Amino acid sequence: MGFAIYPGTFDPITNGHLDLVKRGLRIFDKIIIAVAPHPKKLPLLSIDERIRLIKEAIKDYKNVEVEAFNGLLIDYVRKKGGNVVIRGLRAVSDFEYELQMALMNRRLDMRIETVFMMPSEEFSYLTSTIVKEIASYGGSIKGLVPEAVEIALREKFFGRREK
Repeated sequence: MGFAIYPGTFDPITNGHLDLVKRGLRIFDKIIIAVAPHPKKLPLLSIDERIRLIKEAIKDYKNVEVEAFNGLLIDYVRKKGGNVVIRGLRAVSDFEYELQMALMNRRLDMRIETVFMMPSEEFSYLTSTIVKEIASYGGSIKGLVPEAVEIALREKFFGRREK
C-alpha cells in the first residue's frame, strides 16, 4: 500500500519509535524516517549522529530509509511524492498537539493524510526526553533504546562506552 513518511527529531530514536516503524511496515510497503533538525528543541545529538544511530537501528529492516529534511513537512512529503504521514500517539496529552498539526497539514495540502498509531503498551510512556534524562544521571536505558543509542548517550554524557 505505497509508502509513508515518519517525521520527527528522533533525539534519540527509541524502541517506541522502532515499534511504530515495525508495525507501520504491516500497513505500508516502505517507510521513510524523516529526521528534522528542529533547533528550537535544542537537540542533544547532531543530525548526523541521529541519522547514523537510526541507520544502525534499522539495518535489519527491509524497506525503511532515513534522511534529513528541513522546512515544512508538507513540502518534504510533496517532494518525495508521498501522501501519508505517520505520527505516534502515546497518551491523551499527545493528541491535542498532533491533531493541530494534522489539521494544519491538511489545510496546506488536502491530499496528504496523517495516520495516527499507538505504540505497544510497553512503550506507551517512552519519550526521547525521558531517555536523555535517565541517561544523563547514569540510569539504565537498556531495553528502551537500541544498543548503539545506549552507547552513544553514555559517551555523550560520561565520555565512556561501557557502564
